[in-house]
Amino acid sequence: MDKLQSVLASMDKRPKVKASTNKKRKWREIEQLKEKFQLEKELKVYEDSLEYMLEDF
Repeated sequence: MDKLQSVLASMDKRPKVKASTNKKRKWREIEQLKEKFQLEKELKVYEDSLEYMLEDF
């Protein structure tokens, strides 16, 4: 009976590890998207200033 309980206990632990790994992966994806949008905002500022410079010439 002890072996059966240990097997059942080990099966219960596995999904928890996968769930935390998936959460970490999702947070990394969210952080990457935030960085991408921030970079796009910063580049847009420079792009606008370059357009004004080109209009002057």
